[in-house]
Amino acid sequence: VQLQASGGGLVQAGGSLRLSCAASGNIFSINTMGWFRQAPGKQRELVAAITSGGTTNYADSVKGRFTISRDNAKNTVYLQMNSLTPEDTAVYYCRTWPLVDTWGQGTLVTVSS
Repeated sequence: VQLQASGGGLVQAGGSLRLSCAASGNIFSINTMGWFRQAPGKQRELVAAITSGGTTNYADSVKGRFTISRDNAKNTVYLQMNSLTPEDTAVYYCRTWPLVDTWGQGTLVTVSS
């Protein structure tokens, strides 16, 4: 399984971005998908996750602002990020687990004040 993340960039505070993560292989529909992020000098943290059944989980810091979704037909998971703040600046990584545990490459999100 390979994951390819995209959609990062520079945005002003209050703006929006949508991240995408495309997966190869046939594990996608039965594995949990998630987005993690790592800011400079900080540990990597879970941002949002979605199970194969569609159950979602969010970090408290992004609840109400971020939405994770998945399209099993396209083997793609999305992270819609609204009302971005400078504190959201980080490298964002997608991950699939637990049957096959794989990380994608990071995509940088920079939010300017």
